[in-house]
Formats: sequence, structure tokens, C-alpha cells
Amino acid sequence: MLLPSEDGGRPARGLRPGGREADAMRGDGDGWAVGPDGGRRWGRFGAAGLLLRAPLPDGTPAVLLQHRAAWSHQGGTWALPGGARDSDESPVVAAVREAEEETGIDPAAVSVRTERVTSGVDGGWTYTTVVADTPSPMETTLNGESTELRWVPEADVETMPLHSGFAAAWPDLRTRAVRMLLDTANVLGARPNGWWRDRPGATARLLAELAESVPRTVELPGGSFGWVSRIEAVLEGQARAAVIDDDRTLVHTAAGSGDDELAVLAKGTSAVLDQVLTVVVTADRGLRARLPGDVPTLAPSTVLDWL
Repeated sequence: MLLPSEDGGRPARGLRPGGREADAMRGDGDGWAVGPDGGRRWGRFGAAGLLLRAPLPDGTPAVLLQHRAAWSHQGGTWALPGGARDSDESPVVAAVREAEEETGIDPAAVSVRTERVTSGVDGGWTYTTVVADTPSPMETTLNGESTELRWVPEADVETMPLHSGFAAAWPDLRTRAVRMLLDTANVLGARPNGWWRDRPGATARLLAELAESVPRTVELPGGSFGWVSRIEAVLEGQARAAVIDDDRTLVHTAAGSGDDELAVLAKGTSAVLDQVLTVVVTADRGLRARLPGDVPTLAPSTVLDWL
């Protein structure tokens, strides 16, 4: 991870994607950018790093970190893999490329969730953190920029000696465990795909698709991040006949109104689970008005975009 720096030499590029030597494909981003303040920062067109999460066996997230080589800026600290952007690269392309070069990860197994500028100077250089997930901790391969690569449980990241740039950004990048309650009827109704002809079947298909998309990082209202390890779906009416058999989906069968069930569930967890953030997925204004003030909501389009 190449972060704002006033000193240190040019970091080695290692290998470009496809196994070709860096010198044969030298990008035009290598070099120092001089900002309006006179400070030098690595990456003529800015820089980017990859914050890659993967679920551990217990379902909690781990983050891939590199232990920076002694010769690098703030050597001996831990940070994200990353580096200079080339002029023809987006932050996402640059971050994934640099991570592949520095850690040997498979880009095909990386699912990008979002990107965020986490450092920069007015009118000039920026550092963008690209937030991504992968289904399980991948094997990694060192290059000369690291002395160790490690999948670190997210709860342990702040206990490590972090690069100052990453340490400053981390509080806004870390996740909070999320209990996601799904207003299933409302989400189902947001897709005009003929679900009304077979509500149980359409419900089962929707939940099966959503189950395939977790665990994952989710961006929450206000810009913070959450970690969703499973989805809790409330079923009402005919949808209660849906057959659901997946550990990533917990079903609550409403005896009456699904909204009533969701309101009760949200109030119960809001009062008890102070370490877990309850989030309700619904576009129903009436239901939203019944939820506790500390329970945020997400639009159905948020989860449908996962599919």
C-alpha cells in the first residue's frame, strides 16, 4: 500500500497481470506528484489500495493486510496492498492490479462493493480505497514490497502497528455486524417478474439468490459499512409455503401481518443487541414509521442490485 509520503524510493512494481515482467509493461503512473502544498506523494495520477474482506469459519470478516518491507515508507507497519494509478486506469482497476502484483490474489474472485477517497490534497493527488469481498481467504504470494501477508480478523486490525495513513482511514472503513431483516413481500414486489403467479416459488427463488450474495460488505445510510453474514426473511400469507433450506437464510413466519412481525423483531433486537446493528430492508413508509429511531432502513433496490 503506497500512501502519502515525503520520502522513500520508488516502490518496485513486481509483476503485471498475466505474469509479464513489470519492466516490459511499465505504467506511466510511477513517480511523485507534487501538490499545491509542495509535498510529494507517490503516484503521478493518484494512488489506490484494495480493502479485501473474506469470511472466517465463524462468519466474521477478515481483512488482507501486508507487512511493509523495511525499505518502504513507514516500513514494518501494516497496510493495504496498493500503489500508483496509471493515467488510463480507474481507481478500481489500479487497486485490483496492484493487489494482484503484491499478493498474488486472483482478480476473478474479487467482488468490488464500492470505492472511497480516503486521503488527498485539494485540487490534486488522491488516494482511493476500493472496498471488495471474496468468498474465502485466498492463498497469497509475497513480492518485494512485503515481508508478510496475512488475513487479519477485522476486530484485530486496530491492535496492529498500522501505517499512519491507513490508521487514519480505518475507523471509517471498518464494518459493524449487521442483522438484516427483509420485508420479503415488499422486496418481491419490487421486481415485476410475474411473482404473483407463484408467490411461494418466487419467494424461494428470491431468497436463494440473496443467500448466494452473503456474507458481504454493505454500505449503510450515512456512509458507514456493515457486514452481513445471513439474511432474516419475514414471510406472510401464501409466501409462508416457500421451501427455504439454506443456513444463510433465517425465516420468520408471520402469523398475521408481515409488518407487525418486522416491527416486533426490530424493536427486540434494537434493545438487546448493542453490538449488532439491525437494518430493515423495505420501501414501506408505514413500516418505516413504526421502527425504532436507531434502526436504519435500506431500499429493496439495494439488495436486488446484489443479484
